[in-house]
Amino acid sequence: MVQVNWTIQAVSDLRNIADYISRDSNNYAKLQVIRIKTRSQILREYPNSGQVVPEIGSYQIRQLIEGNYRIIYKVVSPNQVDILTIYHSARKLRKVE
Repeated sequence: MVQVNWTIQAVSDLRNIADYISRDSNNYAKLQVIRIKTRSQILREYPNSGQVVPEIGSYQIRQLIEGNYRIIYKVVSPNQVDILTIYHSARKLRKVE
């Protein structure tokens, strides 16, 4: 089983998403966070399941889609995946490392 690590940036992104959505609905904010976290758990068994991020083009940098959000992660090794950022698909992707 692969270890899934959340970077400081990804945790911050998730918190910002929850804060933004909670302006309209605390329940929906919690639900969206749960959906994103649940979706990312597939990486424990299938770390290469996401598609390569087109803007980057590196086999190691991949993404999963959950609703309007892109869960962008890096396959660090056969035993580790780092979630780099959570990005709304309507926003232009900034450089991720």
